[in-house]
Amino acid sequence: MLTGLFEPVHLIVLLLIVMLLFGAKKLPEIGAGMGKAISNFKRSLKDGTDASDTEEKIEHKK
Repeated sequence: MLTGLFEPVHLIVLLLIVMLLFGAKKLPEIGAGMGKAISNFKRSLKDGTDASDTEEKIEHKK
């Protein structure tokens, strides 16, 4: 069903639609915001797994 969804032509059309909706001047701001959001998400996932590992280690010591 989703085979061939992200072909180069589709991505170019998607980029053109985004440029029409937001304008070329807003794209760097949107990209920077998305990058920060992704990095925060990854950091929270890493911190969450580290916290659970620490809790497991504490329980094993008891």
